[in-house]
Amino acid sequence: MAESFNVPLVDDEKYYVPDQSYKQNAWTKDYTTAYSEFLADPEGFWEKQAEELEWFKKWDKVLEWKYPYAKWFVNAKCNITSNCLDRHVNNHRRNKVALIWRGEEGEERIFTFKKLYQEVCRFANGLKKLGVTKGDRVCIYMPLVPEQIIAMMACARIGAVHSVVFGGFGVNALNMRIRDAEAKVVITADVTYRRGKSIPLKTIVEEAVINASSVERVVVLRRDMEQPVELHKEMEIDYYELLEGVSSECPAEVMDAEDPLFILYTSGSTGTPKGIVHTCAGYMVGTYYTSLHVFDLKDNDVYWCTADTGWITGHSYIVYGPLCVGATVVLAEATPDYPDPGSYWKIAQDLGVTIFYTAPTAIRMFMKVGAVWPDKYDLSCLRILGSVGEPLNPEAFEWYYHTIGKARCPVVDTWWQTETGMQMIASMVGEPMRPGFAGKPLPGVEADVVDKTGVSVAPGHGGFLVIKKPWPAMLRTVYKNDERYRTYWNTIPGCYTAGDLAVKGKDGYIMIIGRADDIIIVAGHNIGTAEVESALVSHQAVAEAAVIGKPDVMKGNVIKAFVILRVGFSPSEKLKTDLIYHVRMTLGPIAMPSEIEFVDKLPKTRSGKIMRRVLKAKEMGIDPGDISTLEE
Repeated sequence: MAESFNVPLVDDEKYYVPDQSYKQNAWTKDYTTAYSEFLADPEGFWEKQAEELEWFKKWDKVLEWKYPYAKWFVNAKCNITSNCLDRHVNNHRRNKVALIWRGEEGEERIFTFKKLYQEVCRFANGLKKLGVTKGDRVCIYMPLVPEQIIAMMACARIGAVHSVVFGGFGVNALNMRIRDAEAKVVITADVTYRRGKSIPLKTIVEEAVINASSVERVVVLRRDMEQPVELHKEMEIDYYELLEGVSSECPAEVMDAEDPLFILYTSGSTGTPKGIVHTCAGYMVGTYYTSLHVFDLKDNDVYWCTADTGWITGHSYIVYGPLCVGATVVLAEATPDYPDPGSYWKIAQDLGVTIFYTAPTAIRMFMKVGAVWPDKYDLSCLRILGSVGEPLNPEAFEWYYHTIGKARCPVVDTWWQTETGMQMIASMVGEPMRPGFAGKPLPGVEADVVDKTGVSVAPGHGGFLVIKKPWPAMLRTVYKNDERYRTYWNTIPGCYTAGDLAVKGKDGYIMIIGRADDIIIVAGHNIGTAEVESALVSHQAVAEAAVIGKPDVMKGNVIKAFVILRVGFSPSEKLKTDLIYHVRMTLGPIAMPSEIEFVDKLPKTRSGKIMRRVLKAKEMGIDPGDISTLEE
């Protein structure tokens, strides 16, 4: 019998309908019509999106599909920076603000499209001085500063393949990524700033390039000019010295549609990190289309994605997608609770942010400290709220929608992955929103929830989230490990398997409930960790929760929960009993935690995902494996 499971956790009948003005003014005015048009002519749909961009040479064929390998916009020639910069500089946006940077202590720098174009061209010419050419790999290990974006786009400008490594990684993680990509140049900074502290980066790079024989030069952005770090001239060069005497014009390299644009390594939460390869044309079209239609970006919007550029969210929805559209992008070296829990809302108020895109883990942190902080600021500028990175549980949705959006801003929950390159499932702006459900497959995407054999499950049932047809921004391979790429397409017959469990709701809405390996089998029953965690968080005392399975002689596994309490609640045996009873009444007796431990924090990756295996390893007294992505 085909395997599926019922998930009675979320109210499938509850939904919110935005003011109809959103739908009337949206780029996608009617989801049903747009999706039907896509299904009637998938290649024609994507060709229409591509024609909105500029190309050196148009394609001979939209898609060449030889399972499991795709080529999009076959034989087309392009450069993504021509669409992010040149086409705006050459029209009415040349003096429009492209990038607003806000430092942790309130410093501000502004780049128009013309200025950003010039800075990208200058650094591209600087890279050429170092001998970087088309196809070379460049590792970028930097804080959240404009130079990080400039470096990325400079690589793309000359056809070099960038590999951005998040500036919070340690020596071993950075060394592995440099060596695997065989990076020719590493670009870094002396320090990054976090919660008022200066954290050295250059010293990490100095260790990380040991035994990395491919590295020829290290470019260092010196931020602390009061105590400038010493540079080792035989290997290292100052960022601004590299730019001395270079031109602010640099012709864009003509790239084939399928030339690699970048390599981005996954977090490594299971096994060795994978170098996901994205290519020039398909990624450009996919991120442009989703930025425009999912966020409904308008020319007067001020758009802020709070992710770090070192993750795929930053690549797709800080840099390439919004800049292709011609948006004004906010980049902030900020944390949500420093210098106080109002830091994000102050930035939103000061800069007039209209579209705000953040992670559920941040939303739950805001919930924990209460509405008093956002209520200090005028957030009437906001018109669209977005969520990314993990499932947005119903309680967090409600708080986000009512407390931040004042029940007037659509909440765009988004599901996608490093591998997909672009958003795949969301509630389009103007469409009804269902708390707990990410939404529907975007026009352009064929997603489904299936059992192990690939058979679609019935509404109300759960299974494995899959994508049934290729899409432009899909990964092309895993760097140096094509066999690992093929497993995405060979796990469930005829589908790309995302590795996530999901539930099919009414009217095509899909609820993401967590990774397929985040399942606890208790007395023969499959219990999703996200289900139990969401039940715990729905209690008024709980801010965040994580659960693991512990081996048990009788049941196979029992559930242990780790709980962070909201302000105003204190740990007690009575509260433990209340929470266990609450889960019983929410999910049933089989899902009741056998143990609850109150904690001050949970182990998370830098992108905010809870690392349950670290909790389990500590509980079992075993090695947690690769923890290079762990937030300190």
